[in-house]
Amino acid sequence: MSAAEAVQLVQPGDRVWVGSACGTPRALLAALNQARLPGVKLVHFLADGVTVDGEVRYPQEVFFVGSELRGIAGPVDYLPVSLPELPALIARGQHRIDVALIQVSPPDENGLCSLGVSVDVTHAAALAARTVLAEINPAMPRTGPTTVLPVSRIAAFVEVDPVVREYVHEPAGETAERIAPYVARLVPDGATLQLGLGRIPDDMQRHLSGRRGLRVHSDVITDGVVDLLDSGAVRPGPGAVVASMAVGTARLFDRLDASRVVLEPLEDVCRLGRLAAIERLVSVTQAFAVDLTGQVCTDTDDGQRYGGVASQSLMHWMAAHSRGGRAVVCLASTFPDGSSRIRPALLADEAATIGRADVHYVVTEYGTAYLFGRSLRERAVALIELAHPSVRAALLNAAAEAGLVPEGQSLRSRGAYPGDEERTVTLTDGATVLVRPARTGDAPALQDLFYRMPPADVFTRFFRHLTTLPLSTAEHLTSVSFEDEVTFLAVVGDWGSEQVVGTVSYYLDPTSGQADVAFMVDPDWKGRGLGSALRDVVVDAARRRGVVALTADVLVENRAMLAVFRASGLPLTARSSHGVTEVVLTL
Repeated sequence: MSAAEAVQLVQPGDRVWVGSACGTPRALLAALNQARLPGVKLVHFLADGVTVDGEVRYPQEVFFVGSELRGIAGPVDYLPVSLPELPALIARGQHRIDVALIQVSPPDENGLCSLGVSVDVTHAAALAARTVLAEINPAMPRTGPTTVLPVSRIAAFVEVDPVVREYVHEPAGETAERIAPYVARLVPDGATLQLGLGRIPDDMQRHLSGRRGLRVHSDVITDGVVDLLDSGAVRPGPGAVVASMAVGTARLFDRLDASRVVLEPLEDVCRLGRLAAIERLVSVTQAFAVDLTGQVCTDTDDGQRYGGVASQSLMHWMAAHSRGGRAVVCLASTFPDGSSRIRPALLADEAATIGRADVHYVVTEYGTAYLFGRSLRERAVALIELAHPSVRAALLNAAAEAGLVPEGQSLRSRGAYPGDEERTVTLTDGATVLVRPARTGDAPALQDLFYRMPPADVFTRFFRHLTTLPLSTAEHLTSVSFEDEVTFLAVVGDWGSEQVVGTVSYYLDPTSGQADVAFMVDPDWKGRGLGSALRDVVVDAARRRGVVALTADVLVENRAMLAVFRASGLPLTARSSHGVTEVVLTL
């Protein structure tokens, strides 16, 4: 029958589920909007076409505020609930569904229609509804045995054009393109990806072409999955990609019939026992605001309801507890008007959809912070370094006023974390270490290195008989601008359990163009080539910054350090006087 005829089966007072995203039944929805039936309420997760010329014609209950409803004045109630819980709420009647408007494939020889690209909660709604009205779309792919409904469940069929509505992400933009590589660095080989909606998670996937053995187990997949499949990053075999909805273009939809991509109802994708069995689960959540204690808001953007809880809080928690997993929150550092998304505290209308105790990694275009298990002071310092440079001083003052950091806390970083200067080096005994730029929050780990150093090594580094290294002094070594001041750390272990086993720092004299350099190496790591590796890293960094020479004062008896300089292969002058050798390494 026609869409107009079909919606006459909707009764006054009915609660009407609207199918999601690229499976939204727009012809039925348009007919229902035209009918203006009394007492009807629309219920949906992520549908469009739910307004007419910006007007809300029916009251609505929504579990995700899409762009169409953002800022709309009208009877729209947002329900902040973890979406995998919704099928159970529907089944026991707490969220009654009287009518389901859906879009499906034509029935097969067994009389089964597939929900195609949008299974999500629509499957549960269609099973619970008194009346199911379905658009039959010949182009809708059949996406798996658990996505089907029997013809007997469907009260009316409406034929529509053989085109699956596409969703094209807006261009990622410069900020998202800068964030995506930082997120991608957190994805190891063999990881299983959970990717929320958003430009950053979508763009991040193109940076994973060099990974191998990946799987995708996600509430939603986008066109970025096609890049992972084509690059060979996703492992071969059936079930390599599991999701409950596909939001993208024909490029993605054409791959859903392949044996490697399976769609399932959301409650099956998010079943706790199933998620708990996944190792190296990496969840990426795009947020709108984070406060200095680590609280994350995902459903209010710049004062307007937008987005929602969806599956992200559950997936984030499961990734955090997965063996080798990583729970990642990413966001731009500023709103479009230039104000900071990293706030001293969330605003009154910005709910903490992910609590601070559950936050692990936070990424902006200025780098990555690891917060789990960290103190309020450490969190505030780390997050301020992720904020836009123009607001860091104000955030630091606000943090001091709130008692999150002590008065006099300093932060000298003025730009993005130079992640492209990270490198993994192999030492002479085959051991590998990560040599990376220092962050202010590395100061406690640097203190630990100091207290492992024998007194003689402390003297050769500081030319003083120090017995303590206060936090403020350690921060002076780790909180650097990476312009006139540079510090690299050699670390072993993963985020949260890193151990600093060596450091190299230099401080530039802008008048001469020369920089004074100093090293520290853990006594257990001496004689393994770590000093030479740090030398090579700092030489490269100094050259890129236009430094003409590295200088150092080395005790005459410190033969190992002198040997490191002499083995550089660079022009070197060394003059000894009063037990000290003045070294100049020309770059």
